[in-house]
Amino acid sequence: MSAASSAAAVAAVANAIKASGAVVRVKPEDFQKILARQEEPLIVRGAGGFFSTSYKYLTSYRGLAFFCKSGEELRLPPRAELINAEKMSMPEL
Repeated sequence: MSAASSAAAVAAVANAIKASGAVVRVKPEDFQKILARQEEPLIVRGAGGFFSTSYKYLTSYRGLAFFCKSGEELRLPPRAELINAEKMSMPEL
């Protein structure tokens, strides 16, 4: 997938979230289970933090957006397409 089509896919996920307003926050282990159900998951990952680094992950599955936050990097499936976000902000869930 080219950079332009990857950006379009991320924009589509973001627009779907805005339209539905539904973001499901899950534990990191549940997020990984959702990824395991997908053949080629698209994952948006952001890292940041003030005193310690935290990792944020977002994917869509069956029309819903799933989000998790972890103090450690998650082990992602090798078949996943990963988009590293410069900045990632999520509404407080």
